[in-house]
Amino acid sequence: MRDPFNICIVDDDDIYQFTMIKTLETLNLSKKIISFSDGEEAIDFMISNLNKQKELPDVIFLDVNMPIMDGFQFMEEYIKIKPEVSKKIIIYMVSSSVDPVDIERAKGLCEISDYIIKPIRPGELTSIIKDLEEHGKL
Repeated sequence: MRDPFNICIVDDDDIYQFTMIKTLETLNLSKKIISFSDGEEAIDFMISNLNKQKELPDVIFLDVNMPIMDGFQFMEEYIKIKPEVSKKIIIYMVSSSVDPVDIERAKGLCEISDYIIKPIRPGELTSIIKDLEEHGKL
């Protein structure tokens, strides 16, 4: 197993954020966890750290429905800055929404690796990280 990665959680649900952080810490799946309550905070962080590879996340778990800037609006902004991002970032769209429109919209963005229905179980998180390691996606 390679070194744990920087993981970013972008979600306006404080309880979900707390649960994800505790699960990642317990499973020792990350070296650094960054969390934001909306897409605007997250994109501002990304822009501020474009050339700081060690600060940028390796994996982003991005909620669909958030105030200020939702997950799809974040993706629109991320696509604009992606050429300037100094590392490969894997993005998972995460939502309690099972709306086929949201799922198809997410699948239509090549920058999104998968659409995951909340809550993400510990075993599912472990599988995601191991899959990324084994297939050299990070």
